[in-house]
Amino acid sequence: MIPIEFFLAFAAILFAIGAYGVITKTNTIIVLMCIELMLNAANINFIAFSGFLGDAMGQVFVIMTISVAAAEVAVGIAILLNAYKIKKTTETDSLTCMRW
Repeated sequence: MIPIEFFLAFAAILFAIGAYGVITKTNTIIVLMCIELMLNAANINFIAFSGFLGDAMGQVFVIMTISVAAAEVAVGIAILLNAYKIKKTTETDSLTCMRW
């Protein structure tokens, strides 16, 4: 059996990569993908602790998190497509104003 520390270290690295991408990247699509990486890191932690403790609540939380992430992506892509139609760019620096 793989120790839980390996899963936690992998999730921490994945979360750090996602946080670095959110902070440094200017393309909105890449920022959304980095947010998904961060959510997946949290899901790995939920699954690791669920298996370690022998409880199914972590898996229930993962299913809820995946559904929230899918809704977040759908809304984010819809907003991004509308902003691209108006501004003709996907750079986050030029999309700081909500009113066009």
